[in-house]
Amino acid sequence: MSTDELFAAAKAAMERAYAPYSRFPVGAAIRTDTGAVYAGCNIENASYPEGWCAETTALGHMVMAGGGRVCEIAVVAEKMPRIMPCGGCRQRLSEFTTADAKLHLCDTEGVVETVPFSSIFPRAFDLESRA
Repeated sequence: MSTDELFAAAKAAMERAYAPYSRFPVGAAIRTDTGAVYAGCNIENASYPEGWCAETTALGHMVMAGGGRVCEIAVVAEKMPRIMPCGGCRQRLSEFTTADAKLHLCDTEGVVETVPFSSIFPRAFDLESRA
């Protein structure tokens, strides 16, 4: 699967977002080191902001399918080009990313910029920091 196909999976997920409160649909797709792709959208509820993010949904799909190491992430929002994962999702993603994982920042047409995941979250909590 190419980067364009990973973007397409994120965009398709965004189109399924349940965002009646914020009206801010987001989609994410992650690719593991085995080539498997998992996508997710944000899902809100009446106790806004107690919903969950697109990246969280994608990670949930990955974990339920048996886990893996994330090597690529694509994130897209209908109303914000180059959307970044929120702080909580950066930590969640860091639990599963490879050292050289790439983050693709997208607009609704495709990938706008690609950055190393480590550049947006260089000092994540990890098992060693909890010892």
